[in-house]
Amino acid sequence: MIVDYGVGNLGSIQNMLTRLGAIVEITSDPRVIERASKLILPGVGAFDAGMGQLIRSGLKSTLDDAALVRKIPIAGICLGMQLMTESSEEGTTPGLGWVAAKAIRFNPDSDEIVKVPHMGWNTVTLAKNSPVLQFVDKDARFYFVHSYFVRCENAGDVLLRAQHGLTAFDAAFQNENLYGFQFHPEKSHRFGKALLRGFVEMV
Repeated sequence: MIVDYGVGNLGSIQNMLTRLGAIVEITSDPRVIERASKLILPGVGAFDAGMGQLIRSGLKSTLDDAALVRKIPIAGICLGMQLMTESSEEGTTPGLGWVAAKAIRFNPDSDEIVKVPHMGWNTVTLAKNSPVLQFVDKDARFYFVHSYFVRCENAGDVLLRAQHGLTAFDAAFQNENLYGFQFHPEKSHRFGKALLRGFVEMV
């Protein structure tokens, strides 16, 4: 299931999952989400706006139950990843708080020739193995568009790392059933398709 809370790039994710043979539904119905075996929480835009949408839509409590009680696999993409953390420097609204982490703004040194937002293709390095990465090549690269990045409090949660200028950041995390991807798998061609295949096929 892809969670529709009004701030996601839903169609592209659904199309890639469909090409993998997955039967996937886009929904904002809590009753449907309650029956889901896996969820994807997408998102683009501002942190406070995203959390506001989750709260106003009434989905927050349903998602909390899925993440923390039923413990089904949930993948957060871009803003969706950041919303899974405790907070963001972008806003004042608390995040979902599922993972001990915060979203921090890129702040390049004045002598760095880097742009914010970090936008385009970038390579990643493996921090730990995971079934979600079982089909991903070692030379994988992914497409990023973001001005804020996640910093995990626990190094053991970090799945992939990347670098923008002098700043190293956590490009993906896994904490038990919870997965976060700062990049956009749906825009990352065969690399993103391999990642989503891992999410779809893992038990």
